[in-house]
This record gives sequence, C-alpha cells and structure tokens, in this order.
Amino acid sequence: MFLFQMDLKSLFIVAVTLFSSALCQTEEAASAKLLVSKQVLNKYLVESMDVVVKYTIYNIGNSVATNVVVSDSSFPPEAFEIQGGQFKFVIDRVPPQTNVTHVVIVQPKSYGAFNFSFAEVSYKASENAEDLQVGISSEPGEGRVVPYYEYYKKFSPHLGDWAAFAFMTLPPLLIPFLLWFQSKTKYEKLAGGKTKKSKD
Repeated sequence: MFLFQMDLKSLFIVAVTLFSSALCQTEEAASAKLLVSKQVLNKYLVESMDVVVKYTIYNIGNSVATNVVVSDSSFPPEAFEIQGGQFKFVIDRVPPQTNVTHVVIVQPKSYGAFNFSFAEVSYKASENAEDLQVGISSEPGEGRVVPYYEYYKKFSPHLGDWAAFAFMTLPPLLIPFLLWFQSKTKYEKLAGGKTKKSKD
C-alpha cells in the first residue's frame, strides 16, 4: 500500500512537471524574440563627413513585440554631431517574422580610434506581457576616424595639382616651339626672296 501511494505521488509530480513544461513551451512559442543588428555602413570614417549607422530589428518569434526601446550610448556628443535620426528611439510594434530599420547619420568632430559597442534593447514579448525582455545588439567593434586632409590627399581628383603641373610644364615646351617657329618663318622668307630674284 505504501509503495502504491509513492507511485501515485510520483505520477502526480511527473504530471505537474510535464504540464508546467508544456505551458512554458506554449508561452515561449507564442512570444516575440528580437534580434538587433547594428552596422556602420561607411567603408571609410572621415572627420567632418557623414557616417551612417543602421539598426535592424528582427522579430523571429510568433507574437508581436511591443514597446520596443533601443538605446545606444557609443557615440558621445562631444565626439559626434547628429545630422539625422536619434540614438534612443521607440517602436510601438514589431509584428512576428518581420523586421524594422532605423538609420542615424552622424559626423565625427575629430579623428582617432573609437569603440562602437552594442546598443541596448528592451521590449515586451507579447501584447499582454507585463515583464520587459532586455537584450543587446551586435557590436561593430573599433573603428578609426581618419583626418579629412588625409582622406582628401588619398582620394581627391587632384585637379589643382594637375593644373599647376600643366602650368609649370608649359614654358619649357612653349619657348623652344616659339624659337623654332621664328627661325622657320625667317628662313622661309629668305628662301622666298632668293627664288624671286632668280626669276628676275
């Protein structure tokens, strides 16, 4: 009898455990799961030139994510000036199996190495959820902002340099040509005069 009671208790515990596990799995299956990608799109980061930062939020879950807040503090205002967008933004809803994109444009105020770390994200995993889910985005890592004059020196068309080069090479080419042309004209006149006298 005692063994039979123990078996009933064990069965009851197993049944409760399985029910709780199934309930948790059902709740997880019906919840939102966000992945956040942070990208710096520029190939070169240049002082006083636009830098484009793109945030993409993917909802890979089966429920709508609500009250999504993304905050990024890796672009300090003393080093970067915002030209468009915001580094803290709120998205009301991200439907399941969709993505949302947000773009921020900044200009570096100075050159040097900067650490572009992750952004923080918080959201509710369903419309009826009370607890906030917290996560972080991908991390672009360290980037180097080059001085404007260094970038200009490497990538500008150098039209002024070519114009100066042409101006400096013009006299050595033009002066010999003028001397040759004068002597040619002089000899042609002399040759023309001799021909005229011989005919007379």
